[in-house]
Amino acid sequence: MFEELERELRALDGTHKIEVDIPADDEGYIDRECPSFECLFAFKIHEDDWRGIVRDEEVFCPFCAHTADSDKWWTQDQIEHINELAIARVNSRIGQAMKRDADRWNRLQPKDSFIKITMEVDNQAHHVPLPLAAESMRIKITCPECGCRYAVVGAAFFCPACGHNAANLMFAQSLSGIRNTLDAIDNIRTSIPDRDTAETTARFLIESGLQHAVMAFQRYAEVLYDKIQPSTPPRRNAFQNVSLGSDLWKTVTGKQYNDYLTTSELEFLTISFQQRHLLAHTQGIVDSDYIARSGDSSYRVGQRLIVNEDTVRSTLALIEKLAAGMEAESPPFELFEE
Repeated sequence: MFEELERELRALDGTHKIEVDIPADDEGYIDRECPSFECLFAFKIHEDDWRGIVRDEEVFCPFCAHTADSDKWWTQDQIEHINELAIARVNSRIGQAMKRDADRWNRLQPKDSFIKITMEVDNQAHHVPLPLAAESMRIKITCPECGCRYAVVGAAFFCPACGHNAANLMFAQSLSGIRNTLDAIDNIRTSIPDRDTAETTARFLIESGLQHAVMAFQRYAEVLYDKIQPSTPPRRNAFQNVSLGSDLWKTVTGKQYNDYLTTSELEFLTISFQQRHLLAHTQGIVDSDYIARSGDSSYRVGQRLIVNEDTVRSTLALIEKLAAGMEAESPPFELFEE
């Protein structure tokens, strides 16, 4: 009675492939998502480059550099669409098989019989709409190594096609992220009902901004140094210290930080870098080493540092100015578009 259905169920056993159309946005970029559950970073990649540059066996997450083959980068909306489409296809095949069984059964019923049993199958097609592409992302990047075009929101550090780490892009985005956090602090304060918690959160973000700024400079300075002197790695953490970093830079370029910054700017940056050291190692409690190394006489041993937004913003500006001077001494980076 259900021969067609049984035959279709046997045919459906095992693995089957279906073709899925994934829409691109108005600029030709398709949505992708990191498959690492710890990351799930959303980004876009130009559909021509996804087909023509990205390798099937290895794709890189632009944020965390997680790697996986090209079949793993579906977004949650795309996965839901694929599942709905697969179910619709299976239901359609089963429905068509049952309809064939019903038609065969009905044809075999005697026409003049007093009792006639017929079968009817409601096999309406189930329409599965295509998922809409997410809105365009503002930051668009072209990899200087392979030419792959991709787009992100926030920050991205690696090319999805080749994994290239654009150090200048990473540095710029790190500083931009710190500034954006500082810009949001007033809103964060007002959004937290408990005043103590709000102030503690604001202080944490400001102090973290100073620490992240110095660390971003250190990483970038190490890259610039390596471009000039790749055979001799710099002393560990030397670029976290203004004096040591300046001396080290002179060994490979003949120039020191005072070739890029004024005396007062260097003094300010020295204090900021030493304050980062205290925040990282003594929870901001002033010791005698801080006073000796920074020349900051406004504190006494045992006091707690006070770091405000203006300090962090001024540090960011001086770090950018210093990095620009240092970058001019090293081989050029390729530009990215935004």
